[in-house]
Amino acid sequence: MLVFHHAPWSRSSSVLWLLEELGVDYEMRIVDIRAEGGVPEAYRALQPHKKVPAIELDGTVITERAAITIHLADRFAEAGLAPALTDADRAAYLTMLVYCDAVVDPGVSARAHGLEYASNDYPFGLFDDMVAYLERVLTERPFAAGDRFTAADTQLASTIGYTMTQLKVLPERPVFKEYMARIEERPAHKRAQQKDQELAMATPFFQAQFAQAQN
Repeated sequence: MLVFHHAPWSRSSSVLWLLEELGVDYEMRIVDIRAEGGVPEAYRALQPHKKVPAIELDGTVITERAAITIHLADRFAEAGLAPALTDADRAAYLTMLVYCDAVVDPGVSARAHGLEYASNDYPFGLFDDMVAYLERVLTERPFAAGDRFTAADTQLASTIGYTMTQLKVLPERPVFKEYMARIEERPAHKRAQQKDQELAMATPFFQAQFAQAQN
């Protein structure tokens, strides 16, 4: 059984979407990353920073979204979400998966927190260079790795959707909006969104937030 350690409305939401796209059975275990007192220390045995996502499969623990996505899409290749090793799109696929984790995520976080730095100060480089690259990629091709939807799109679209529409850090460029429009009507995306909302509404942190907003 595939065990998925997840927190609703977090970075692991992209893996929830991936699992829905793959159509595999999985057991979800909620990790309340927003609980008072934090995540129980025992969880560190699975994830060294007590973050999500993490999966357990075939007796092995895998963390980090890029690693999880690569492993699952290859492990369940019948879903057709991973270009084969000999496929011309494989390089772009792997590049984008790692780019989302290694460049986009820290770049957005740095911008959101007002961090000022030179390009060589941090390995992820400048925010504006990252935006320009994503804009160029999605102008040259309709999806993350080429002409068809792949598992890389679950990660790229999750990142763009949240950082552009919710976090309001990524600029609302037409090419990003057009990309999201191609993505958001996918049935698996809708299922994942619905599941995540229901899970969030059962989380004490979000229950308190919504109760406060209604007062």
